[in-house]
Amino acid sequence: MAAPKFQRRKDERPAEITEAALAAFAENGYAATRVDDVAKRAGVSKGLLYLYFKTKEELFKAVIRSFVAPKVQELSVIVDESELSAEDFIRGPFLSMIKTLPDSPIRVIIRLMFSEGHKHPDLVEYYWENVVRHALEMMKKLIGRGVATGEFRSSAVDEMPQLLISPVILSVFWKQVFDKQSTLDTDLLIETHIEAMLNYLKVRPAAGGGK
Repeated sequence: MAAPKFQRRKDERPAEITEAALAAFAENGYAATRVDDVAKRAGVSKGLLYLYFKTKEELFKAVIRSFVAPKVQELSVIVDESELSAEDFIRGPFLSMIKTLPDSPIRVIIRLMFSEGHKHPDLVEYYWENVVRHALEMMKKLIGRGVATGEFRSSAVDEMPQLLISPVILSVFWKQVFDKQSTLDTDLLIETHIEAMLNYLKVRPAAGGGK
């Protein structure tokens, strides 16, 4: 039996509020966004918004939990369950996912970390613990699997998996700063970078190793 309409509306409110918050943060930045603005965008009273989110900081954290953390969690599960080789996984699910990031809500969070993170270290710490740390662990596991199976050689990437996603950061920065001057094909940039990284990582047969 379907839930009553008023009950469905109540259940949907937190998601509607976080969507409105994401739009407000994207437009105004974190510091300049007012809770009143978010409430107005969401079509709720400020008092009702505070019923779900006590502070603007809680609202920002909810945006991270709703729009950013699930992508990392989803890919981490796929890494654990996949029977693909490390190279095939990077060329397949990993590449497909990171190509979506420059135009996803993640770009808003990255941009705010660039511009305002130094003023809000608690939010940076929250983003680190709930997104970045898990992403780095997932990529280390993936690279480590490739080294263990003999696909990849041991290299600096073992300890610096950030190298795999560096073009995503560049893409977000470029779109924010230089897009009017020179549009960047972020798909091509990311694809080319991953191909170069795989060429760097893959074990090559020893020269003169025989037939």
